[in-house]
Amino acid sequence: MTWVDTHCHLDDDRYHAVDGAPEHRDLGGTPGVLANARAAGVSAFVTVGCDRASSIAAIECASEHDDVWATVGLHPHEAAHGVASIDDLLRGHSNNSRVIAVGEAGLDYYYDHSPRDAQRTAFADQIQLAHELDLPLIIHTRDAWDDTFDVLAAERVPARTVFHCFTGGPDEARRCLDIGAHLSFSGIVTFKTATDVAEAARMCPTDRMLVETDSPYLAPVPHRGRTNQPAHVVDVGRHIATLLGRDASEVAEFTTANAFRVFPALRPLT
Repeated sequence: MTWVDTHCHLDDDRYHAVDGAPEHRDLGGTPGVLANARAAGVSAFVTVGCDRASSIAAIECASEHDDVWATVGLHPHEAAHGVASIDDLLRGHSNNSRVIAVGEAGLDYYYDHSPRDAQRTAFADQIQLAHELDLPLIIHTRDAWDDTFDVLAAERVPARTVFHCFTGGPDEARRCLDIGAHLSFSGIVTFKTATDVAEAARMCPTDRMLVETDSPYLAPVPHRGRTNQPAHVVDVGRHIATLLGRDASEVAEFTTANAFRVFPALRPLT
C-alpha cells in the first residue's frame, strides 16, 4: 500500500526546530520528513512553488531526490509580482523533467495580500501557460469561488486541473467536477468542524480524488497543532476510507493511480 502526497512544501523551514515553539519539533529538515514519509508508505511527492524563490527551491529539491517532483507557480498572495517572475522557469520545463505542473495559482480573497485584479490577471496568465505548455494546473481558491470559475470559463479549463486543499462543500465540489477537475483533500477533511468538506469527499467519484498534506500546514487529526509533514498523507487517506466505508488500501490504490494519471510526468520508482 503506497500513497502519493500531491501537494507539499518541502523547502519550508518549519521542518526544523524553532526556538520557543515546541510544536515545531526538529523533523530533520527535508531529508528527515522524506525519510519519515517513505517509512510510512509514501512513494512520491509533489513539492509546490508559490513564487520564484520557492519554485527554484522546489526544482532543486526534486533534482536531489528521485521520488520528488516540482511545480512552478505564483500563489495569489504573490500575484503582484507578475507571472513574468516565473515564466522562464516554466518555459524551461522541457529541459527539466522534474517540473510537472503549473501552480499553485488562483484567487485568495480571504487575505487579499495582492490586489484582486492582480490575482485575476496572474491566475489567467498561468492558465494560459498550462495550456501552452500542456501541463496540469494546480488551483488555490479561498473565498473566491465565483470569480475562480469565471476566470476558468474565460480562459478554458486545462485538461488536467486540480483544486488543491479542497475546502468547499458538495455544491462547490459539483461545480469543480462538472468542469472536469479533480479534488485534492488535505488534513482539513479530518477536522470535526469540516462537515461540508467531508460530505464533498463522500460524493467525489473515486477516479477524481487526490490526497495531499499541504505540509507544513494543516496537520490532520490526530496531529493538529503540530507541524504537518508528508507522512501524514496516510492519515488523510485513512480518514477518507472511513468516510467512504472503504479499506484504506483501496483509497491508496485509486488516489495513487489518479496522481499518476493527472501528473503524467510523475512516475513510480522501480
